[in-house]
Amino acid sequence: MTRSRLVTALLVLGVVVLIALPLVLDGGTSEFAGTDATAAALAEERGAQPWFESVFSPSSAEVESGLFALQAALGGGVLGYVLGRLRGRRLAERSREDGGT
Repeated sequence: MTRSRLVTALLVLGVVVLIALPLVLDGGTSEFAGTDATAAALAEERGAQPWFESVFSPSSAEVESGLFALQAALGGGVLGYVLGRLRGRRLAERSREDGGT
């Protein structure tokens, strides 16, 4: 095994351990709530009233997390496309400056 493959394997193993270790140590006893929900509950406890109602409320937490993942994927795709276009444009300009076609 080459050194670069060993480093890659160790990094992947480290990421898996960092993700799995808290779940194993916790034993599944805690509730994972987002900071948005926690902040909203705290604000309502202090008497704050919402300014408006949601236009769309997902039917379950799974649908909500799926929509969030879809939003993140679309945003990543758009960002990747824009960065790729900008890099391609820069390379084309350099090619023209160097006397290329």
